[in-house]
Amino acid sequence: MKKITTKKEYQDSISKIETLLAKVDNNTPKDNPYFIELDKLSDLVAEYEEVYLPIAKPNLIDIIKLRMFEMNLSQKKLAEILGVSASRISEYLAGKREVSLKVAKKLHKNLDIDAEIILS
Repeated sequence: MKKITTKKEYQDSISKIETLLAKVDNNTPKDNPYFIELDKLSDLVAEYEEVYLPIAKPNLIDIIKLRMFEMNLSQKKLAEILGVSASRISEYLAGKREVSLKVAKKLHKNLDIDAEIILS
């Protein structure tokens, strides 16, 4: 197998992986030809995706919204947790205001948001 360099090769590889997944399961021996092919093809697809289809880092607003959804928080409840007004939360979520260092610390501590995301 050679390196995947085109979108067509990538799409063909994805189709082949789907076919192989029907033939391989958790009990398939590692020396099985289908398992070996699936393993190699998966690595090639992963390499292609890293180069041509990279996943962008999430921004802080998206992460806050995700945490609000996961924790079932309203803007009002988030405002209480962060010690700011509900209107301030609205400004953060609309991108109209940057979070302060104090709020950033609370986002990290109370919502478990990675500090690297907060600081970027």
